[in-house]
Amino acid sequence: MRAAEAGDPLLGLLVASCGPVEALAQIRRGRLAVEGRGRLSPEHGDDREEEYRRWRAVAQRLAGWRARLQAADPAADLAAGEAGGARLVVPGDIEWPTQLDDLGHARPVGLWVHGTADLRFSCLRSVALVGARAATAYGAHVAATLGVDLGHDGWTVISGGAYGIDGAAHRGALTGETPTIAVLACGTDFCYPQGHHELFAAVRDQGALVSECPLGVHPTRSRFLVRNRLIAALSRGTVVVEAALRSGALNTANHAVSLSRHLGAVPGPVTSGLSAGCHHLLRQGKAVCVTSAAEVIDLVGLIGDDARPHRRGPVLPRDTLGTETRRVLDAVPARGGGAGPATIAVAAEVDLATALSCLGALAAAGYVQRTRHGWRALPHT
Repeated sequence: MRAAEAGDPLLGLLVASCGPVEALAQIRRGRLAVEGRGRLSPEHGDDREEEYRRWRAVAQRLAGWRARLQAADPAADLAAGEAGGARLVVPGDIEWPTQLDDLGHARPVGLWVHGTADLRFSCLRSVALVGARAATAYGAHVAATLGVDLGHDGWTVISGGAYGIDGAAHRGALTGETPTIAVLACGTDFCYPQGHHELFAAVRDQGALVSECPLGVHPTRSRFLVRNRLIAALSRGTVVVEAALRSGALNTANHAVSLSRHLGAVPGPVTSGLSAGCHHLLRQGKAVCVTSAAEVIDLVGLIGDDARPHRRGPVLPRDTLGTETRRVLDAVPARGGGAGPATIAVAAEVDLATALSCLGALAAAGYVQRTRHGWRALPHT
C-alpha cells in the first residue's frame, strides 16, 4: 500500500478493520472477504446502510490499489530512503507522534522523516503557521517574526515549506536553535518549490522534512490538500497568518477545528483580500485573534505553564500616584498664570488641607511649581 493512496480514509477503514496484512491480501485478490461477517448487507438499518456504502466505495477502489500494488517495491523504497538519509517512522515506533492517532481512519500508515530532529519530541511543543503563497510584505513580516519569537521561546514551528507565509515562518524559526518541521506533499528527496533548495537543506540540518509519500513521488494538487491534515494534527494549534477566502490555509484551519485543536488568526488590513480568510475565521468564531508569539503561546500552551500576562501600555510615573494626588494634579492648570489652592481644591473635590498637602508632594516630585500667580503644572506630567 504505497503512499500514493496516503491519507485515504477508506484505505484506513480497511486497515483498521482487517489489519494491514489481511488488507494487503484483499487488495491483491481484488475483492473484499467480509461478506460472511454481514458487513456488506444493507438490511440492518441506517447505520448498516452507511457502512455498506463505505465498504462498496472501498471495493470500487480495489482495482486501482491492486494496479499500484503491482509496481510497489517496499524493499527498494526502504533502501532508497536509507541511501538518501530518510527514515520510515510507523505507529508503534518511539519517534511516532501519537497525536496523529486523532485522525482515526485518516491516520497515515507511516511517515518518511529526513532530518536531525526527533519528530515526536519536536512536536510536543509545536505551533503550525500557515498562510498564502502569494503573501504580502505585511504577512511575510508577521510570519517571520512569529517564527523567530516562537523558536526562541522553545516552540517548534510546523509549516508546509511553500513560498510565502510557510517559507517566512521556517526562516524565522531557523534563527534560533529550536527545530522546525516542513510537511511536504511529495517525497522528501523532491524539492518543491525548487527555489527552496537551500531552505530545505537548512530545515534538514536543524529540523526535519516530513512526508507520507515515499521518495521519488512528485506533488499534486490533491496531495497538498491531503497533506494539510498532518500539519493540523502534528501541532497543538494552528495559526493562519494571511489567507484569502479560497485558500489551502483555510483547509488546514478546518482540519484543526475538526481535531479540536486551537486555532488562531492574525488580523490584517480590511482592504487586503489576502486577510479576508483570517477575518472570516474570526467572524465565525472559529479562531482567536492573535498578534504576537506571546498570544499564540497563551492560546496553545498549558494552563499554568505557558500563560502570558495580559498586554498593557507602558507604566507612566503618574500611574504610581495616589487617587487624591492624581485628582489634584489634574486640577492644576498647565497653561496661563496658574491657580490658587482653594480653586484647585474645589476642582479636585478635596478639602483645602488635602489640596495643600498634595501640592507640596507634587512640587517635590517635579510635577507642579508655584509661581507668583498660583500653582501651575510642569510640562510632560
